[in-house]
Amino acid sequence: MAVILDQLVERRPLSSGLSLGRLARRWADVVGERLAAECVPFRMEGPVLLVRASSAAWAVQVRFLADEVARRANQVLGTEAVRTVSVLVEGAR
Repeated sequence: MAVILDQLVERRPLSSGLSLGRLARRWADVVGERLAAECVPFRMEGPVLLVRASSAAWAVQVRFLADEVARRANQVLGTEAVRTVSVLVEGAR
């Protein structure tokens, strides 16, 4: 049974979903309370953490802090899962 669970967790969709959930729960620890009110992690695509910002101005702030966000996200996750942070603006297509 443990082998099956280990294999499931190692699969990319489940693994990235677990990582994303962990980041979402501790997002304020990663980016601070103020920024956490304006952006959210919404997807992991391999080593890329996608963040959704409430406006273009907040997206610029996240991009400026991208290296620090990645570093802190990895601290929360206990792995080097995040190499890049990409930001999208809510409602933008």
